[in-house]
Amino acid sequence: MAGNDTGTMDPEVAALLGTAGSGNGPMPDFNEIFGGKNNDDFADISSASGGDVDLTHSGFPPVTKRLEEKGHNHFNDPNYYKIALSNEGDIAQRIHGILQKYLTAKDPKDRSVFRQQFVSPYWEFLASVAKKAAGKLPPPKKYLLRFALLHPAFLSADIKEFLSKIVDENPLDQPVYYLDEWFNGVGTSKMRPSSTDEAKVTKGNNNNNSKIQALYEKAQGRLEGSKSLLRAKDKERNDVENILRDRVNSIYEKHPLREFAEVSDTYTEGQKAAINEIQNLLKLLIKNDHELEVSIKEYSNADVDAQNLAEKLASEGGSSAVTIDTGAIETECDTIRQMAKMTIGRQGNHFPILTNEYYHSVPNEVATRENIISMLARIESIDSEAFCRVYKNKANRIAPYVLLLPTYGDMGFCWEPFDRFNRATSRGRIIVPLYPRNLYLAVLTAVADLRWQVAKEKASFYWMEEGLTGNYYQWFQAQKLKGDIKEYFIRDYILWMTKESEGIQKLDKDVRGAFWRHMPFTKEVKEKLKNRNLIYQELYQRDLNRTMSDGY
Repeated sequence: MAGNDTGTMDPEVAALLGTAGSGNGPMPDFNEIFGGKNNDDFADISSASGGDVDLTHSGFPPVTKRLEEKGHNHFNDPNYYKIALSNEGDIAQRIHGILQKYLTAKDPKDRSVFRQQFVSPYWEFLASVAKKAAGKLPPPKKYLLRFALLHPAFLSADIKEFLSKIVDENPLDQPVYYLDEWFNGVGTSKMRPSSTDEAKVTKGNNNNNSKIQALYEKAQGRLEGSKSLLRAKDKERNDVENILRDRVNSIYEKHPLREFAEVSDTYTEGQKAAINEIQNLLKLLIKNDHELEVSIKEYSNADVDAQNLAEKLASEGGSSAVTIDTGAIETECDTIRQMAKMTIGRQGNHFPILTNEYYHSVPNEVATRENIISMLARIESIDSEAFCRVYKNKANRIAPYVLLLPTYGDMGFCWEPFDRFNRATSRGRIIVPLYPRNLYLAVLTAVADLRWQVAKEKASFYWMEEGLTGNYYQWFQAQKLKGDIKEYFIRDYILWMTKESEGIQKLDKDVRGAFWRHMPFTKEVKEKLKNRNLIYQELYQRDLNRTMSDGY
Protein backbone atom coordinates (compact mmCIF):
# COMPACT_ATOMS: atom_id res chain seq x y z
CA MET A 1 0.00 0.00 0.00
CA ALA A 2 2.36 2.65 -1.18
CA GLY A 3 1.31 6.24 -1.08
CA ASN A 4 0.43 6.13 -4.79
CA ASP A 5 -2.19 3.46 -4.10
CA THR A 6 -4.28 5.46 -1.65
CA GLY A 7 -6.22 7.13 -4.41
CA THR A 8 -7.84 3.82 -5.36
CA MET A 9 -9.12 3.20 -1.85
CA ASP A 10 -12.69 3.57 -0.74
CA PRO A 11 -12.98 6.76 1.40
CA GLU A 12 -14.09 4.76 4.46
CA VAL A 13 -11.08 2.47 4.11
CA ALA A 14 -8.80 5.47 3.71
CA ALA A 15 -10.29 6.90 6.91
CA LEU A 16 -9.76 3.57 8.64
CA LEU A 17 -6.10 3.61 7.65
CA GLY A 18 -5.75 7.22 8.64
CA THR A 19 -4.24 8.22 5.30
CA ALA A 20 -6.23 11.43 5.27
CA GLY A 21 -4.80 13.75 7.87
CA SER A 22 -3.52 10.90 10.07
CA GLY A 23 -0.41 11.36 12.13
CA ASN A 24 0.72 7.90 10.97
CA GLY A 25 0.89 8.94 7.32
CA PRO A 26 0.21 6.74 4.31
CA MET A 27 1.49 3.20 4.12
CA PRO A 28 5.02 3.28 2.67
CA ASP A 29 6.67 1.22 -0.01
CA PHE A 30 8.05 -1.92 1.60
CA ASN A 31 10.12 -3.38 -1.23
CA GLU A 32 13.30 -2.81 0.76
CA ILE A 33 12.19 -4.30 4.08
CA PHE A 34 11.24 -7.89 3.27
CA GLY A 35 13.74 -10.68 3.77
CA GLY A 36 16.24 -8.66 5.80
CA LYS A 37 18.45 -9.94 8.59
CA ASN A 38 17.48 -9.84 12.24
CA ASN A 39 18.09 -6.66 14.15
CA ASP A 40 20.85 -6.70 16.77
CA ASP A 41 18.31 -5.60 19.37
CA PHE A 42 16.93 -9.14 19.36
CA ALA A 43 20.02 -10.43 21.19
CA ASP A 44 19.07 -9.31 24.72
CA ILE A 45 17.07 -11.72 26.84
CA SER A 46 14.39 -10.20 29.07
CA SER A 47 12.75 -11.82 32.07
CA ALA A 48 9.22 -13.04 32.65
CA SER A 49 8.31 -12.65 36.30
CA GLY A 50 5.59 -14.32 38.32
CA GLY A 51 6.51 -17.90 37.45
CA ASP A 52 7.62 -19.19 40.85
CA VAL A 53 4.87 -20.55 43.07
CA ASP A 54 4.83 -19.18 46.61
CA LEU A 55 2.39 -21.20 48.71
CA THR A 56 2.51 -18.59 51.48
CA HIS A 57 0.56 -16.02 49.44
CA SER A 58 -3.05 -15.79 50.60
CA GLY A 59 -4.50 -13.56 47.89
CA PHE A 60 -3.90 -11.20 45.00
CA PRO A 61 -2.30 -7.81 45.66
CA PRO A 62 -4.53 -4.73 45.36
CA VAL A 63 -4.38 -2.95 42.02
CA THR A 64 -3.55 0.69 42.67
CA LYS A 65 -2.67 1.72 39.11
CA ARG A 66 -4.71 0.48 36.16
CA LEU A 67 -3.28 2.81 33.52
CA GLU A 68 -0.29 5.08 33.12
CA GLU A 69 -1.03 8.80 33.46
CA LYS A 70 0.71 9.50 30.18
CA GLY A 71 0.88 7.08 27.28
CA HIS A 72 3.93 6.31 25.13
CA ASN A 73 4.40 7.57 21.56
CA HIS A 74 5.13 4.30 19.78
CA PHE A 75 1.74 4.27 18.04
CA ASN A 76 2.51 7.65 16.46
CA ASP A 77 5.66 6.34 14.80
CA PRO A 78 5.21 6.70 11.01
CA ASN A 79 7.49 3.66 10.57
CA TYR A 80 5.48 1.43 12.92
CA TYR A 81 4.01 -0.80 10.17
CA LYS A 82 7.33 -0.94 8.35
CA ILE A 83 9.16 -2.11 11.48
CA ALA A 84 6.40 -4.59 12.34
CA LEU A 85 6.84 -6.33 8.97
CA SER A 86 10.61 -5.98 8.63
CA ASN A 87 13.02 -8.93 8.76
CA GLU A 88 10.26 -11.53 8.44
CA GLY A 89 10.93 -12.66 4.87
CA ASP A 90 8.47 -13.57 2.14
CA ILE A 91 5.56 -14.26 4.49
CA ALA A 92 5.50 -10.60 5.54
CA GLN A 93 5.34 -9.51 1.90
CA ARG A 94 2.53 -11.99 1.32
CA ILE A 95 0.31 -10.73 4.13
CA HIS A 96 1.06 -7.17 3.05
CA GLY A 97 -0.21 -7.99 -0.42
CA ILE A 98 -3.38 -9.72 0.79
CA LEU A 99 -4.08 -6.90 3.26
CA GLN A 100 -3.67 -4.37 0.46
CA LYS A 101 -6.23 -6.22 -1.68
CA TYR A 102 -8.61 -6.54 1.27
CA LEU A 103 -8.52 -2.83 2.08
CA THR A 104 -8.89 -1.64 -1.51
CA ALA A 105 -11.59 -4.11 -2.58
CA LYS A 106 -14.92 -2.48 -3.48
CA ASP A 107 -17.11 -5.60 -3.61
CA PRO A 108 -18.08 -6.97 -0.15
CA LYS A 109 -17.76 -10.53 -1.50
CA ASP A 110 -14.19 -9.83 -2.59
CA ARG A 111 -13.42 -8.31 0.78
CA SER A 112 -14.79 -11.42 2.47
CA VAL A 113 -12.58 -13.66 0.31
CA PHE A 114 -9.44 -11.62 1.01
CA ARG A 115 -10.34 -11.50 4.68
CA GLN A 116 -10.39 -15.30 4.80
CA GLN A 117 -7.19 -15.56 2.77
CA PHE A 118 -5.43 -13.29 5.25
CA VAL A 119 -5.88 -15.50 8.35
CA SER A 120 -3.55 -18.46 7.71
CA PRO A 121 -0.60 -16.46 6.33
CA TYR A 122 -0.94 -14.05 9.24
CA TRP A 123 -0.48 -16.89 11.76
CA GLU A 124 2.59 -18.04 9.84
CA PHE A 125 3.89 -14.48 10.01
CA LEU A 126 3.07 -14.31 13.72
CA ALA A 127 5.14 -17.45 14.35
CA SER A 128 8.09 -15.75 12.66
CA VAL A 129 7.75 -12.71 14.94
CA ALA A 130 7.19 -14.91 18.00
CA LYS A 131 10.57 -16.63 17.55
CA LYS A 132 12.22 -13.29 18.30
CA ALA A 133 10.20 -12.77 21.50
CA ALA A 134 12.87 -14.55 23.56
CA GLY A 135 15.01 -11.47 22.93
CA LYS A 136 14.36 -7.74 22.96
CA LEU A 137 11.61 -6.91 20.49
CA PRO A 138 11.26 -3.47 18.91
CA PRO A 139 7.97 -1.87 20.09
CA PRO A 140 5.97 -2.48 16.87
CA LYS A 141 6.66 -6.22 16.97
CA LYS A 142 6.02 -6.32 20.71
CA TYR A 143 2.61 -4.65 20.38
CA LEU A 144 1.82 -6.74 17.31
CA LEU A 145 2.09 -9.83 19.52
CA ARG A 146 0.56 -8.22 22.60
CA PHE A 147 -2.44 -6.39 21.13
CA ALA A 148 -2.62 -7.76 17.53
CA LEU A 149 -1.86 -4.17 16.47
CA LEU A 150 -0.41 -4.42 12.97
CA HIS A 151 -0.87 -0.76 12.00
CA PRO A 152 -1.90 2.11 14.31
CA ALA A 153 -3.84 3.69 11.44
CA PHE A 154 -6.41 0.90 11.82
CA LEU A 155 -7.46 2.51 15.13
CA SER A 156 -8.99 5.79 16.25
CA ALA A 157 -6.98 8.27 18.29
CA ASP A 158 -8.96 7.40 21.45
CA ILE A 159 -8.23 3.67 21.18
CA LYS A 160 -4.56 4.29 20.47
CA GLU A 161 -4.32 6.60 23.47
CA PHE A 162 -5.92 3.97 25.72
CA LEU A 163 -3.62 1.20 24.49
CA SER A 164 -0.58 3.44 24.96
CA LYS A 165 -1.49 3.90 28.64
CA ILE A 166 -1.73 0.18 29.46
CA VAL A 167 1.00 -0.68 31.97
CA ASP A 168 3.82 -2.39 30.10
CA GLU A 169 5.63 -4.15 32.93
CA ASN A 170 4.42 -6.51 35.68
CA PRO A 171 5.06 -4.58 38.93
CA LEU A 172 2.58 -6.75 40.88
CA ASP A 173 4.62 -9.84 39.93
CA GLN A 174 1.57 -11.96 39.17
CA PRO A 175 1.47 -14.88 36.66
CA VAL A 176 -0.64 -12.95 34.15
CA TYR A 177 1.02 -12.64 30.75
CA TYR A 178 0.54 -10.92 27.44
CA LEU A 179 1.39 -13.00 24.39
CA ASP A 180 4.88 -11.51 23.82
CA GLU A 181 5.77 -12.24 27.47
CA TRP A 182 4.40 -15.77 27.15
CA PHE A 183 6.56 -16.53 24.12
CA ASN A 184 9.53 -15.05 25.97
CA GLY A 185 8.93 -17.40 28.90
CA VAL A 186 8.60 -20.47 26.64
CA GLY A 187 11.61 -19.54 24.52
CA THR A 188 13.91 -19.00 27.52
CA SER A 189 12.58 -22.10 29.37
CA LYS A 190 11.14 -20.06 32.23
CA MET A 191 7.95 -22.02 31.65
CA ARG A 192 7.25 -25.26 29.85
CA PRO A 193 5.46 -25.25 26.50
CA SER A 194 1.74 -25.94 26.75
CA SER A 195 0.78 -29.60 26.58
CA THR A 196 -0.75 -30.92 23.37
CA ASP A 197 -2.45 -34.17 22.46
CA GLU A 198 0.24 -34.96 19.89
CA ALA A 199 3.38 -36.64 21.18
CA LYS A 200 6.71 -35.57 19.74
CA VAL A 201 8.25 -38.12 17.38
CA THR A 202 11.93 -38.89 17.86
CA LYS A 203 14.19 -40.91 15.60
CA GLY A 204 17.47 -42.79 15.75
CA ASN A 205 20.12 -41.93 18.30
CA ASN A 206 18.06 -39.04 19.68
CA ASN A 207 15.52 -41.47 21.15
CA ASN A 208 17.56 -42.28 24.28
CA ASN A 209 18.44 -38.62 24.68
CA SER A 210 14.74 -37.71 24.53
CA LYS A 211 13.89 -40.27 27.22
CA ILE A 212 16.54 -38.82 29.51
CA GLN A 213 15.29 -35.30 28.74
CA ALA A 214 11.75 -36.35 29.69
CA LEU A 215 13.00 -37.89 32.94
CA TYR A 216 15.01 -34.76 33.67
CA GLU A 217 11.95 -32.55 33.16
CA LYS A 218 9.95 -34.82 35.45
CA ALA A 219 12.70 -34.64 38.10
CA GLN A 220 12.75 -30.86 37.75
CA GLY A 221 8.99 -30.83 38.32
CA ARG A 222 9.41 -32.85 41.52
CA LEU A 223 12.20 -30.53 42.62
CA GLU A 224 10.10 -27.41 42.01
CA GLY A 225 7.19 -28.95 43.90
CA SER A 226 9.35 -29.97 46.86
CA LYS A 227 10.88 -26.48 46.99
CA SER A 228 7.44 -24.87 47.17
CA LEU A 229 6.25 -27.26 49.88
CA LEU A 230 9.47 -26.77 51.85
CA ARG A 231 9.04 -22.99 51.78
CA ALA A 232 5.43 -23.36 52.87
CA LYS A 233 6.33 -25.62 55.82
CA ASP A 234 9.07 -23.23 56.92
CA LYS A 235 6.64 -20.29 56.73
CA GLU A 236 4.05 -22.30 58.67
CA ARG A 237 6.59 -23.03 61.43
CA ASN A 238 7.62 -19.37 61.66
CA ASP A 239 3.98 -18.29 61.93
CA VAL A 240 3.30 -20.77 64.75
CA GLU A 241 6.49 -19.71 66.56
CA ASN A 242 5.51 -16.05 66.34
CA ILE A 243 2.07 -16.77 67.79
CA LEU A 244 3.64 -18.91 70.51
CA ARG A 245 6.03 -16.10 71.41
CA ASP A 246 3.13 -13.66 71.74
CA ARG A 247 1.14 -16.06 73.94
CA VAL A 248 4.11 -16.77 76.21
CA ASN A 249 4.87 -13.06 76.56
CA SER A 250 1.26 -12.43 77.55
CA ILE A 251 1.67 -14.85 80.50
CA TYR A 252 4.52 -12.75 81.93
CA GLU A 253 2.22 -9.79 82.40
CA LYS A 254 1.71 -9.57 86.19
CA HIS A 255 -1.03 -7.76 88.08
CA PRO A 256 -0.45 -7.23 91.85
CA LEU A 257 -3.14 -8.06 94.36
CA ARG A 258 -5.02 -5.04 95.55
CA GLU A 259 -4.80 -6.21 99.19
CA PHE A 260 -1.21 -7.52 99.05
CA ALA A 261 0.91 -5.70 96.45
CA GLU A 262 3.95 -7.94 96.95
CA VAL A 263 2.07 -10.89 95.42
CA SER A 264 0.78 -11.12 91.86
CA ASP A 265 -2.83 -11.91 91.20
CA THR A 266 -3.94 -15.13 89.47
CA TYR A 267 -3.88 -15.45 85.70
CA THR A 268 -6.57 -13.56 83.87
CA GLU A 269 -9.09 -15.38 81.70
CA GLY A 270 -7.12 -14.25 78.66
CA GLN A 271 -3.89 -15.66 80.10
CA LYS A 272 -5.56 -18.98 80.94
CA ALA A 273 -6.81 -19.15 77.36
CA ALA A 274 -3.27 -18.40 76.17
CA ILE A 275 -1.90 -21.32 78.29
CA ASN A 276 -4.40 -23.71 76.70
CA GLU A 277 -3.53 -22.35 73.27
CA ILE A 278 0.19 -22.79 73.98
CA GLN A 279 -0.34 -26.51 74.47
CA ASN A 280 -2.03 -26.76 71.09
CA LEU A 281 0.69 -24.66 69.48
CA LEU A 282 3.40 -26.94 70.83
CA LYS A 283 1.59 -29.94 69.33
CA LEU A 284 1.41 -28.09 66.02
CA LEU A 285 5.16 -27.43 66.17
CA ILE A 286 5.92 -31.11 66.75
CA LYS A 287 3.65 -32.07 63.84
CA ASN A 288 5.18 -29.40 61.62
CA ASP A 289 8.70 -30.53 62.53
CA HIS A 290 7.90 -34.07 61.43
CA GLU A 291 6.38 -32.84 58.16
CA LEU A 292 9.37 -30.54 57.63
CA GLU A 293 11.72 -33.49 58.09
CA VAL A 294 9.82 -35.46 55.44
CA SER A 295 9.83 -32.45 53.10
CA ILE A 296 13.59 -31.99 53.50
CA LYS A 297 14.18 -35.63 52.56
CA GLU A 298 11.89 -35.31 49.52
CA TYR A 299 13.70 -32.16 48.44
CA SER A 300 17.14 -33.79 48.88
CA ASN A 301 16.10 -36.87 46.89
CA ALA A 302 14.58 -34.72 44.11
CA ASP A 303 17.71 -32.56 43.98
CA VAL A 304 19.98 -35.62 43.68
CA ASP A 305 17.79 -37.11 40.95
CA ALA A 306 17.77 -33.85 38.97
CA GLN A 307 21.57 -33.50 39.22
CA ASN A 308 22.18 -37.10 38.18
CA LEU A 309 19.89 -36.79 35.19
CA ALA A 310 21.49 -33.49 34.21
CA GLU A 311 24.90 -35.19 34.20
CA LYS A 312 23.49 -38.13 32.25
CA LEU A 313 21.92 -35.77 29.75
CA ALA A 314 25.24 -33.97 29.29
CA SER A 315 27.08 -37.26 28.74
CA GLU A 316 24.55 -38.20 26.03
CA GLY A 317 25.21 -34.97 24.21
CA GLY A 318 22.12 -33.16 25.46
CA SER A 319 21.95 -30.07 27.62
CA SER A 320 19.97 -28.94 30.64
CA ALA A 321 21.20 -25.36 30.29
CA VAL A 322 18.75 -22.56 29.51
CA THR A 323 18.99 -21.52 25.86
CA ILE A 324 16.67 -19.78 23.45
CA ASP A 325 14.44 -22.51 22.06
CA THR A 326 12.86 -21.25 18.84
CA GLY A 327 11.49 -24.74 18.15
CA ALA A 328 9.48 -24.62 21.37
CA ILE A 329 8.14 -21.19 20.41
CA GLU A 330 7.09 -22.44 16.97
CA THR A 331 5.25 -25.38 18.53
CA GLU A 332 3.68 -23.07 21.10
CA CYS A 333 2.48 -20.77 18.34
CA ASP A 334 0.56 -23.67 16.78
CA THR A 335 -0.98 -24.33 20.19
CA ILE A 336 -1.80 -20.64 20.63
CA ARG A 337 -3.72 -20.69 17.35
CA GLN A 338 -5.88 -23.53 18.69
CA MET A 339 -6.42 -21.53 21.88
CA ALA A 340 -7.44 -18.46 19.88
CA LYS A 341 -10.07 -20.45 17.98
CA MET A 342 -11.48 -21.75 21.27
CA THR A 343 -11.85 -18.28 22.78
CA ILE A 344 -13.81 -17.16 19.72
CA GLY A 345 -15.94 -20.19 18.86
CA ARG A 346 -17.10 -21.30 15.45
CA GLN A 347 -19.47 -18.42 14.83
CA GLY A 348 -17.21 -15.66 16.17
CA ASN A 349 -14.93 -13.14 14.48
CA HIS A 350 -11.61 -14.83 13.63
CA PHE A 351 -10.01 -11.80 11.95
CA PRO A 352 -6.59 -11.79 13.66
CA ILE A 353 -5.68 -8.09 13.78
CA LEU A 354 -7.06 -5.17 15.75
CA THR A 355 -9.16 -2.64 13.83
CA ASN A 356 -11.79 -0.01 14.56
CA GLU A 357 -14.27 -2.08 12.62
CA TYR A 358 -14.24 -4.92 15.16
CA TYR A 359 -13.08 -3.31 18.39
CA HIS A 360 -16.12 -2.60 20.58
CA SER A 361 -14.72 -2.86 24.11
CA VAL A 362 -14.66 -0.19 26.79
CA PRO A 363 -11.48 0.15 28.91
CA ASN A 364 -12.89 -1.77 31.89
CA GLU A 365 -13.83 -4.70 29.63
CA VAL A 366 -10.39 -5.07 28.03
CA ALA A 367 -8.36 -7.89 29.57
CA THR A 368 -5.41 -5.81 30.72
CA ARG A 369 -3.22 -7.44 33.34
CA GLU A 370 -4.56 -5.10 36.01
CA ASN A 371 -8.20 -5.77 35.12
CA ILE A 372 -7.57 -9.52 35.19
CA ILE A 373 -5.92 -9.40 38.63
CA SER A 374 -8.90 -7.42 39.94
CA MET A 375 -11.33 -9.96 38.45
CA LEU A 376 -9.45 -12.90 39.95
CA ALA A 377 -9.41 -11.18 43.35
CA ARG A 378 -13.16 -10.57 43.01
CA ILE A 379 -13.75 -14.25 42.25
CA GLU A 380 -11.59 -15.34 45.19
CA SER A 381 -13.53 -13.01 47.50
CA ILE A 382 -16.63 -15.11 46.69
CA ASP A 383 -15.26 -18.60 45.96
CA SER A 384 -12.77 -19.05 48.81
CA GLU A 385 -11.07 -22.12 47.30
CA ALA A 386 -11.15 -21.15 43.63
CA PHE A 387 -7.39 -21.53 43.29
CA CYS A 388 -6.74 -24.18 45.94
CA ARG A 389 -5.41 -27.66 45.29
CA VAL A 390 -5.24 -30.34 47.97
CA TYR A 391 -1.96 -32.21 48.42
CA LYS A 392 -1.29 -34.54 51.35
CA ASN A 393 -4.56 -33.39 52.97
CA LYS A 394 -3.50 -29.75 52.86
CA ALA A 395 -5.11 -27.15 50.62
CA ASN A 396 -2.46 -25.06 48.85
CA ARG A 397 -3.41 -21.81 47.17
CA ILE A 398 -1.86 -21.79 43.69
CA ALA A 399 -2.81 -18.95 41.36
CA PRO A 400 -2.89 -20.15 37.73
CA TYR A 401 -0.99 -18.81 34.77
CA VAL A 402 -3.26 -16.50 32.80
CA LEU A 403 -2.51 -15.99 29.11
CA LEU A 404 -4.13 -12.94 27.53
CA LEU A 405 -4.83 -13.66 23.86
CA PRO A 406 -5.52 -10.69 21.54
CA THR A 407 -8.75 -12.06 20.04
CA TYR A 408 -12.34 -10.88 19.75
CA GLY A 409 -13.51 -13.90 21.73
CA ASP A 410 -15.92 -14.06 24.65
CA MET A 411 -14.94 -17.35 26.28
CA GLY A 412 -12.11 -18.07 28.65
CA PHE A 413 -11.09 -21.65 29.36
CA CYS A 414 -8.55 -23.86 31.12
CA TRP A 415 -5.87 -25.38 28.90
CA GLU A 416 -4.09 -27.33 31.67
CA PRO A 417 -5.20 -27.83 35.30
CA PHE A 418 -1.53 -28.28 36.35
CA ASP A 419 1.88 -29.25 34.98
CA ARG A 420 2.06 -32.93 34.12
CA PHE A 421 5.44 -33.20 35.89
CA ASN A 422 4.33 -31.47 39.10
CA ARG A 423 0.74 -32.08 40.11
CA ALA A 424 1.38 -30.88 43.68
CA THR A 425 2.37 -27.23 43.35
CA SER A 426 2.50 -26.28 39.66
CA ARG A 427 0.24 -23.62 38.20
CA GLY A 428 -2.69 -24.41 35.99
CA ARG A 429 -3.14 -22.48 32.76
CA ILE A 430 -6.20 -20.47 31.84
CA ILE A 431 -6.76 -18.44 28.69
CA VAL A 432 -8.70 -15.17 28.49
CA PRO A 433 -9.46 -13.21 25.28
CA LEU A 434 -8.19 -9.63 25.32
CA TYR A 435 -11.28 -8.03 23.72
CA PRO A 436 -14.44 -9.74 25.08
CA ARG A 437 -17.86 -8.17 25.36
CA ASN A 438 -18.07 -9.06 29.07
CA LEU A 439 -14.70 -9.54 30.77
CA TYR A 440 -16.07 -10.88 34.06
CA LEU A 441 -17.98 -13.65 32.27
CA ALA A 442 -14.92 -14.50 30.18
CA VAL A 443 -12.81 -14.87 33.34
CA LEU A 444 -15.58 -16.80 35.13
CA THR A 445 -15.80 -19.36 32.31
CA ALA A 446 -12.03 -19.88 32.55
CA VAL A 447 -12.10 -20.32 36.33
CA ALA A 448 -15.12 -22.64 36.09
CA ASP A 449 -13.25 -24.78 33.57
CA LEU A 450 -10.21 -24.83 35.89
CA ARG A 451 -12.44 -25.78 38.82
CA TRP A 452 -13.96 -28.69 36.88
CA GLN A 453 -10.68 -30.06 35.54
CA VAL A 454 -8.86 -29.89 38.89
CA ALA A 455 -11.75 -31.66 40.66
CA LYS A 456 -11.93 -34.29 37.91
CA GLU A 457 -8.19 -34.98 38.04
CA LYS A 458 -8.30 -35.20 41.83
CA ALA A 459 -11.08 -37.81 41.71
CA SER A 460 -9.26 -39.66 38.88
CA PHE A 461 -11.09 -42.88 37.89
CA TYR A 462 -13.86 -42.10 40.39
CA TRP A 463 -14.75 -38.68 38.98
CA MET A 464 -18.33 -39.83 38.28
CA GLU A 465 -18.76 -40.99 41.87
CA GLU A 466 -16.78 -38.78 44.25
CA GLY A 467 -16.35 -35.15 45.13
CA LEU A 468 -17.60 -32.18 43.17
CA THR A 469 -17.66 -33.88 39.77
CA GLY A 470 -19.24 -37.05 41.19
CA ASN A 471 -22.09 -35.13 42.85
CA TYR A 472 -22.69 -33.07 39.74
CA TYR A 473 -22.54 -36.09 37.41
CA GLN A 474 -25.10 -38.00 39.48
CA TRP A 475 -27.47 -35.02 39.40
CA PHE A 476 -26.86 -34.65 35.64
CA GLN A 477 -27.79 -38.30 35.08
CA ALA A 478 -30.83 -38.09 37.36
CA GLN A 479 -32.12 -35.13 35.33
CA LYS A 480 -31.56 -37.15 32.09
CA LEU A 481 -29.75 -34.21 30.53
CA LYS A 482 -27.93 -34.48 27.21
CA GLY A 483 -24.82 -32.73 25.95
CA ASP A 484 -21.45 -31.79 27.40
CA ILE A 485 -21.61 -32.04 31.18
CA LYS A 486 -18.77 -29.55 31.57
CA GLU A 487 -20.71 -26.89 29.66
CA TYR A 488 -23.63 -27.36 32.05
CA PHE A 489 -21.25 -27.08 35.00
CA ILE A 490 -19.71 -23.86 33.68
CA ARG A 491 -23.16 -22.36 33.16
CA ASP A 492 -24.17 -23.30 36.72
CA TYR A 493 -20.89 -22.00 38.16
CA ILE A 494 -21.58 -18.62 36.59
CA LEU A 495 -25.04 -18.61 38.21
CA TRP A 496 -23.44 -19.67 41.49
CA MET A 497 -21.03 -16.74 41.40
CA THR A 498 -23.31 -14.05 40.00
CA LYS A 499 -26.76 -14.92 41.38
CA GLU A 500 -26.59 -17.39 44.27
CA SER A 501 -23.79 -15.41 45.93
CA GLU A 502 -26.27 -12.52 46.08
CA GLY A 503 -29.07 -14.67 47.51
CA ILE A 504 -30.92 -15.02 44.18
CA GLN A 505 -31.92 -18.68 43.84
CA LYS A 506 -31.27 -19.91 40.31
CA LEU A 507 -29.85 -23.42 40.79
CA ASP A 508 -31.46 -26.75 41.44
CA LYS A 509 -31.52 -27.64 45.14
CA ASP A 510 -29.12 -30.58 44.73
CA VAL A 511 -26.65 -28.53 42.69
CA ARG A 512 -26.76 -25.74 45.27
CA GLY A 513 -26.05 -28.25 48.04
CA ALA A 514 -23.12 -29.80 46.15
CA PHE A 515 -21.62 -26.41 45.33
CA TRP A 516 -22.05 -25.18 48.92
CA ARG A 517 -20.20 -28.26 50.16
CA HIS A 518 -17.45 -28.57 47.55
CA MET A 519 -17.05 -24.96 46.35
CA PRO A 520 -17.78 -23.01 49.52
CA PHE A 521 -18.38 -19.30 49.55
CA THR A 522 -16.13 -17.20 51.74
CA LYS A 523 -17.11 -16.75 55.37
CA GLU A 524 -18.29 -13.19 54.68
CA VAL A 525 -20.62 -14.33 51.88
CA LYS A 526 -22.00 -17.19 53.97
CA GLU A 527 -22.68 -14.85 56.88
CA LYS A 528 -24.57 -12.54 54.54
CA LEU A 529 -26.61 -15.34 52.94
CA LYS A 530 -27.66 -17.10 56.15
CA ASN A 531 -29.89 -14.15 56.99
CA ARG A 532 -31.51 -13.98 53.53
CA ASN A 533 -33.82 -17.01 53.72
CA LEU A 534 -34.27 -20.48 55.19
CA ILE A 535 -32.55 -22.27 52.29
CA TYR A 536 -29.18 -20.66 52.94
CA GLN A 537 -29.74 -20.78 56.69
CA GLU A 538 -30.18 -24.56 56.47
CA LEU A 539 -26.97 -24.94 54.44
CA TYR A 540 -25.12 -22.76 56.95
CA GLN A 541 -26.40 -24.94 59.81
CA ARG A 542 -25.14 -28.04 58.01
CA ASP A 543 -21.67 -26.49 58.03
CA LEU A 544 -21.90 -26.01 61.80
CA ASN A 545 -23.09 -29.58 62.29
CA ARG A 546 -20.21 -30.97 60.21
CA THR A 547 -17.72 -28.86 62.14
CA MET A 548 -19.04 -30.11 65.46
CA SER A 549 -18.87 -33.73 64.32
CA ASP A 550 -15.37 -33.25 62.83
CA GLY A 551 -16.70 -34.44 59.53
CA TYR A 552 -16.11 -31.25 57.59
